[in-house]
Amino acid sequence: MTSLCVTLVAVLTVAYVGLIAVAMSYAALTVEFSQSVRNDEAAVAVLERQYFVTMTHITKTDYAAAGYTTPSVKVFVPAKSVTALR
Repeated sequence: MTSLCVTLVAVLTVAYVGLIAVAMSYAALTVEFSQSVRNDEAAVAVLERQYFVTMTHITKTDYAAAGYTTPSVKVFVPAKSVTALR
């Protein structure tokens, strides 16, 4: 009976330590994941800012002053539909 109790205590202790290790691993992975999400959000914010700055520059450009003119004639080239299924 005593050896059964000792064995049961040893098994429960090992299971308890294992569960604590799993919980700590999960917590560490969760923190690491949340940090990577924050880093990715910061990178997206930087790219978004660059995009808006570029779009503002393009929108405010006076193309007539830069020497561009509107086309005098628009010609569309007729062509057959090119697909993989001929």
